[in-house]
Amino acid sequence: MRHVLFATSAMAWSALLLLALAPPVSAQTVEGRVDRLEKEMRAVQRKVFPAGTPIEAQITRPTTPTIAPGSPSSSPISDLTARVGALESQLSSITGQVEENSFKLKQLEEAFNRYKADTDARLAPAEAPVAVRPTVSAPVAADPAPVAAKPAAPKPAAAAPASEERKTAVAAIERPDTGDAAQDAYTYGFRLWDAKFYPEAQGQLKATVDKYGTASVASRAANLLGRAYLDDGKPALASVAFYENYQKRPRGDRAPDSLAYLGEALIQLKKPADACKVYAELEQVYGESLSSSLRGMMAQGRTRAKCS
Repeated sequence: MRHVLFATSAMAWSALLLLALAPPVSAQTVEGRVDRLEKEMRAVQRKVFPAGTPIEAQITRPTTPTIAPGSPSSSPISDLTARVGALESQLSSITGQVEENSFKLKQLEEAFNRYKADTDARLAPAEAPVAVRPTVSAPVAADPAPVAAKPAAPKPAAAAPASEERKTAVAAIERPDTGDAAQDAYTYGFRLWDAKFYPEAQGQLKATVDKYGTASVASRAANLLGRAYLDDGKPALASVAFYENYQKRPRGDRAPDSLAYLGEALIQLKKPADACKVYAELEQVYGESLSSSLRGMMAQGRTRAKCS
């Protein structure tokens, strides 16, 4: 009987000891919340920093303070509750930052796509370029009338097949042969343009510019190419030809003419604001060296474009 009582007492004491050592249920619950929040924090870190750069913790677990004799100590549950509160606050802040950064990134992507589409449209051949001031040391006076010269063999125009009657009329245009190939090529293009054979003149003048782009006649050929496009009802192609001639040959004898006709092409393309910029460029770069005909053309263009 004494053995039974002793065994029963020992079991009771063991149970009490286990209960005393076991952590409270509430502490276990808080520990679970802490583990879950720490996992969520790591997931947010991986999303914000895909390269693996960790976030320096703004809130760290407080070190165990030195308890002065006689002062009350905080319970484990209070410490865990403070940790949970800090983690929840930090997680909420980082989540808000992630959402804000995602929204800003989406705005940047949309802005870039709009910029790319606008740039592609400006670079397309159908769009008229905006005049840019070239690097010139001094303006050069313009010769208002193109000088007729003698060209080389014509290049077929990239247009609809010509009728036999038109072919005969084009063949009747005299091809000069003075021994100056560049000048002869320009002269033949001028004669085609003067006879209103615009597609044939375009092909001839383009071939002249491509082949003799560094010759002195290139400025006249490129300017007349733009006029052939303009007279043929192709202001977009004309604006490209005028702009390239002005940009590549700012000292050429037809550079002011090309800038003046560029304003006309832009007006036809319904871009009056750009035309006004071109006229301002023409006035600033060439000033009083402009001929009376070009100055009159510029004044009329400014009126049509309603330049301020």
